[in-house]
Amino acid sequence: MIRRRFLHALIGAYSLFALLPLFWMFYSSFKSNAEISQTPLSLPHSFDFRVFVDSWRVGGVGKYALNSVIATTASTVLVLVTASMAGFALSRLRFPGSRAVFLLFTLGLLLPIQSYFIMQNQEFDYLNLKDTRWALIIPYTAMGIPLAIWLIKSYIDSLPKELFEAARIDGSSDIQTYRFLMFPIIRPALVTVGIFSALGAWNEFLLALLYVQDESLKTIPTGLLSFSSKYATDYRMLFAALTMVTVPMIALYVGFNRQIVAGITQGAVKG
Repeated sequence: MIRRRFLHALIGAYSLFALLPLFWMFYSSFKSNAEISQTPLSLPHSFDFRVFVDSWRVGGVGKYALNSVIATTASTVLVLVTASMAGFALSRLRFPGSRAVFLLFTLGLLLPIQSYFIMQNQEFDYLNLKDTRWALIIPYTAMGIPLAIWLIKSYIDSLPKELFEAARIDGSSDIQTYRFLMFPIIRPALVTVGIFSALGAWNEFLLALLYVQDESLKTIPTGLLSFSSKYATDYRMLFAALTMVTVPMIALYVGFNRQIVAGITQGAVKG
């Protein structure tokens, strides 16, 4: 009992330490730029929440947030659909080369984006995809699929084989088994995949910076650069904008925390 309480206290202290930068970012948005640079750790003298309204309107955060929502939602849905189908096929269907296909997708977990960026950039130039929404949706989907397939396949591997055998005996086709049996069962794995894919797409910066120059299509990570100029940065407005775009992702993760843990540990127990 003492060891468990000590462990809980240690985890709680670490969690508070990890959240300190977020608290600092939040209350710094109520301070002037001079106060942030001269006394960065002091608390603000007053809390004027109009800074969030000004940041949203003047900085165009709403436009950037909408673009991020579109790119994140589209890529996450594509990842969930394609990875769930592939995970089901690689786990329960036997076909020549299935192991090689799975290893090929697993290789995507090891390759950094820099290893294939030049070829991808040339392809996007040839297909005229730059400065379009597809310039981000396609690579975000491709980057999320390897981890999604690995998690979903591991989750399905941990399920009793008798469920799928019974479905076959009852005359269920592969499509029917996938749609009516497997899809509802693997909901925790799908939630885990969805959260990871959404976080990755929402925070991605490099591709958004290189592939999208049109101001009307920029996402939040690159759009927030508008708060910085060559000689100065409006940290007050920037911190307000960062607070507004960070809180929804944290709330999303906290809200689905149980499903995320279940989706990860279910497959791990099998291994």
